[in-house]
Amino acid sequence: MMRAVCVEAPGGPESLQLKTVARPQLRDGEVLIRVHATALNRADLLQRRGLYPPPPGESDIIGLEVAGTVDSLGPGVSRGWRPEDRVMALLCGGGYAEYVAVAEELLMPVPPHLPLWQAAAVPEAWLTAYQLLVLVAQVKAGELVLVHAGASGVGTAAVQLVRMLGAVPVVTAGSPEKLKMAEKLGAAAGFNYREEKFSQGVLDFSAGRGADVILDCIGGCNWEQNVSCLATDGRWVLYGTMGGRAVQGDLLGKLLSKRGRLLSSLLRSRSLQYKSDLVKEFTQRVLPRFSERPGCLTPVIDSTFHLEEISDAHRHMEANRNTGKIVIRVAPQHHGPQER
Repeated sequence: MMRAVCVEAPGGPESLQLKTVARPQLRDGEVLIRVHATALNRADLLQRRGLYPPPPGESDIIGLEVAGTVDSLGPGVSRGWRPEDRVMALLCGGGYAEYVAVAEELLMPVPPHLPLWQAAAVPEAWLTAYQLLVLVAQVKAGELVLVHAGASGVGTAAVQLVRMLGAVPVVTAGSPEKLKMAEKLGAAAGFNYREEKFSQGVLDFSAGRGADVILDCIGGCNWEQNVSCLATDGRWVLYGTMGGRAVQGDLLGKLLSKRGRLLSSLLRSRSLQYKSDLVKEFTQRVLPRFSERPGCLTPVIDSTFHLEEISDAHRHMEANRNTGKIVIRVAPQHHGPQER
């Protein structure tokens, strides 16, 4: 048996209840992870409200990423994982629990210097950002990339990856503190969407040329400004609709006039083969750049909560108070950050 967070009925944070449930049964090619920490994602809030169910056949426990140690191996595991290996993993669900079963293709080794509480903030945000920038947008060196929600988990990862790719990141955020954090990570400029039109800021920064790529988790309410500051032949990559799904106005005509491309992507619903290829490429190309040396990649942690405080953690994210990732401690740790 194990402890896990269950949703009593779709609703608010109060619907999250800590219960004792059966441990996952390992299928062919799966590894059982003893979870030390997980991290919140916006998709978790949607699933809690009944708006984003897991793919068929996957765990209905919320949680898209974990870090921990290998507990046991299922039949057919062949990639050399051993009990007690420090690992982090991308999930379709099941992260808010003491144990989770994961296809071995989705495991990544935790860099030696990285504590497990910090590693839990890597899989979903960093793989999402990498997928959007490299596989979908195909960002090239020297291009200007506008990252919306630049102080979010995906946003803070994207800013660092854009720099790694030799391109120039600019961001939007809702407070001076969040903009300062993004700029510390490498953003060349930041625009407070509460106080100014980010589209004008991007055009001014680029001397009227606009952004070659827009990474957009906001959607509807931003469409006019996005198209306005999109460079000719630019790519607008949509991966969320936090600002609404409906669009009113001449979106297609204005996008056509820019010869712009509107691309969209989700990661959770992708095939195991797609995710396996993504994890392999990320492990080879990006993971070695996480180190203690100055200028290397680092996950940005906003705060940590214990599993018993999961409702409070959801409220913290829903209030948009976080800069970077919100981490949930599942198993006791010997070392870690100070609490909130």
